[in-house]
Amino acid sequence: MAASSVSRRVVSILTNETTLYIVKRLGQAIITLLLASVLCFFVMQLAPGSFLDTLKENPKISPQRIAEYKERFGLDKSAIEQYFLWLMRIVTQGDFGQSFVYERPVVTLLWERVPATLLLSISSLVLTWALGIPLGIWAAVKRSQLADKVLSTLSYLGQGLPSIISGLLLLAFAQATSPLFPVGDMTSIDHEELGFFGKVLDIGWHLILPTIALSITGIAGLQRLMRGEMLDVKRQDYIQTARAKGLPEMRVIMTHAFRNALNPMITLLGFEFASLLGGAFITENLFNWPGLGRLILQALQAKDTYMVMASLMMGAAMLILGNLLADILLKFVDPRIQLGEDG
Repeated sequence: MAASSVSRRVVSILTNETTLYIVKRLGQAIITLLLASVLCFFVMQLAPGSFLDTLKENPKISPQRIAEYKERFGLDKSAIEQYFLWLMRIVTQGDFGQSFVYERPVVTLLWERVPATLLLSISSLVLTWALGIPLGIWAAVKRSQLADKVLSTLSYLGQGLPSIISGLLLLAFAQATSPLFPVGDMTSIDHEELGFFGKVLDIGWHLILPTIALSITGIAGLQRLMRGEMLDVKRQDYIQTARAKGLPEMRVIMTHAFRNALNPMITLLGFEFASLLGGAFITENLFNWPGLGRLILQALQAKDTYMVMASLMMGAAMLILGNLLADILLKFVDPRIQLGEDG
């Protein structure tokens, strides 16, 4: 009986709407990633020059050495051959190729930088949502009052401020208040000599300015979006009915209005998840943060093909996964939503 019950539960899980939707989306994801890899690889081939051009300018490197590099990295083959050899190594060995610059597997290099970028991006995501959502709700509640006008002005300024400008302003602030806020790298010189909590505080202190620089535009945009959604929901009939029943205003706002205004925010969260590994590109370079941004910029400048390809594929996979998670979260928050209604 117990075995039969377990088997029925397993069959139920495997055949329910959400599981079938996930399987379908993952199948589509494989095709999407394949097409994206083809497009990215051949667009890169259209760019003038190659990694070897830089080596040829160095008189200390002999033509024989350059020929060795060309054969070692497969640059002596046609673009089509290079692509299919690269793809076969991924499928059969999970090998995304060697970095031309570092002469190491690109996956190893990327994974060394992922933790620093994730730390910065997640801290920015937390700060953005911790401030953007409450400020948006407050602005909607205080509509047309002084608080709403002040927040609207600040949000316009925040959205119109490019990340590079906000980063430069914070760097100037750090210089003016030196040595209060450290700039450069994610740890101090004596980091290894500190205890566990000392190391955490050291990294956290280095994280403050890059996180603020990365979050300003996001906070402004999320606050405006949340305000608009709340105002739209507050005009609905069921909100007026809840008020007519004598429910406290705060309960009407948080229980009825906020829950129904949350769906677009969850969709947005999926896109923000997708940008976790790439959204800190400018900020990392400004603050000398040892993450993926600096590594990928160097790879682009050096035309390090396989490094760039691996980073692009990682970004595409994050975008697909982010959208899938957003759909699942929407289903969890609002069970009325039917996954895959678009066919």
